[in-house]
Amino acid sequence: MPPPTQHPSEGGARPGPEVRCPSCGVTHVYSTDNPYRPFCGKGCKAIDLGAWASEHYRMEAKPTSEDLLDDPT
Repeated sequence: MPPPTQHPSEGGARPGPEVRCPSCGVTHVYSTDNPYRPFCGKGCKAIDLGAWASEHYRMEAKPTSEDLLDDPT
């Protein structure tokens, strides 16, 4: 991750590190002022939520003993 950057309009204050949006790849400042972080905006956050809801992303897990006892028929 790049070091924190300075924005000229803030008189040398360090707003936060620049990061890439995990959805679209646009570089933006990671800041608590952004309610959609780590995404660049509302649209990218919604796209990611939709991908989780449609099970595009999956978390692998080993089957539990309860899963093994379930009768598939």
